[in-house]
Amino acid sequence: MSIGYACQVIGVPGTETSRCILKNASEDNLRSLIYHNLNALDAMLHYNIDNNIHFFRLSSDIIPFGSHPANQLIWWEEFEEMFMALGEKIKNNNIRVSMHPGQYTVLNSPDPSTIANAILDLEYHDRFLNALGMDQTSKMVLHIGGVYGDKKEASRRFVENFPLLSDSIRSRLILENDDKSYTVEDVLNIAYQTGSPVVFDNLHNAIKPSETNCTEQEWMLECKKTWKEVDGKQKIHYSQQGKNSPVGGHSETVFLKPFEDFYPLVPPETDIMLEVKDKNLSANKCINTVCINAKAVELEKEWARYKYYVLSRSARIYTEVRQLLKDKKEPVAREFYTMVEKAMLLPEDMGAEVNAAEHVWGYISKESTNAEKNRYQKLITGYKEKNSSISSIKRHLFTCAVKRNLEYLMNSYYFYI
Repeated sequence: MSIGYACQVIGVPGTETSRCILKNASEDNLRSLIYHNLNALDAMLHYNIDNNIHFFRLSSDIIPFGSHPANQLIWWEEFEEMFMALGEKIKNNNIRVSMHPGQYTVLNSPDPSTIANAILDLEYHDRFLNALGMDQTSKMVLHIGGVYGDKKEASRRFVENFPLLSDSIRSRLILENDDKSYTVEDVLNIAYQTGSPVVFDNLHNAIKPSETNCTEQEWMLECKKTWKEVDGKQKIHYSQQGKNSPVGGHSETVFLKPFEDFYPLVPPETDIMLEVKDKNLSANKCINTVCINAKAVELEKEWARYKYYVLSRSARIYTEVRQLLKDKKEPVAREFYTMVEKAMLLPEDMGAEVNAAEHVWGYISKESTNAEKNRYQKLITGYKEKNSSISSIKRHLFTCAVKRNLEYLMNSYYFYI
């Protein structure tokens, strides 16, 4: 069983993908962006390998305008060597990758042009996975689409349009329940006709439950029956409702207690894709807790990244974590991340924020210029007088850290959470 996350790495410079607007989509600019994004993907894979993460959703934006007429590059041939190297890295390190076309990729629309564009987008995603040399276990997740006033007819249209797809696309497609229109029961009924595996999404199921009253575990087991050996391990999506988000909005982090309650319900040999705003941070948390039960010594790298953030929320919790990690052989992952979560839930405290900023500035100040010192002091004073935000101080500190290539600071979650 693997636990993964989607599309981007938080807190690791060099992993950011870039895009452009349509009017700037010249061949030279697209070529430059693709080269940059494939290198960013390489850095993401390197991070995942270092952190024992073996399940990862690839961003649809790595090739800008990948299914749009604006991009006429034969990118899969032009960047063939890069794709081959990335694919070998994925396979050699036992990483399973997937993709998730966006909300406008709709196969059951009554509009033929929408269907045609959906097919083009699915062809792009399939071509990307093929360029990497991925087999049928690398999947593309798709929602059923809209209801268009008649769910039964819209469902029939999806099944009718499914044969328009190439064999390669059909072998990769997996269908997911959503939180507005199609329950897991609806999706299963469609999948029985298309032969597609079904992805169970727990949050979508909680928001839009099926008419048949089944538990989450029962629905996951029903979905498991749709997965054939050639499809690889069953895949599910796990997320939690964001506290200040609209219904269906993902939480800032995966909180441990509800995840630990859910985890034993998951069928054996199932890959879990976390859909959460802090991406790899939650993946590391869940892996280190439920899969490994990491010892204090194994959490030192995590603490190095979290420490200034925790200090910016509470000096007391900061001290408690340091004390917790003193016994290097003790398995304390649950306690460690629970303390970090407590810090996350605290309101902004000016004294704690200034204290943390001063600690970070201490790494920079000796080599800082007069202009940087003056800027820092002005920002601190403005923050204390409630004329500026803590984010402006963090931006200045990060700029100073990058200028000096201070990786210890650049990799700190203090700048990203």
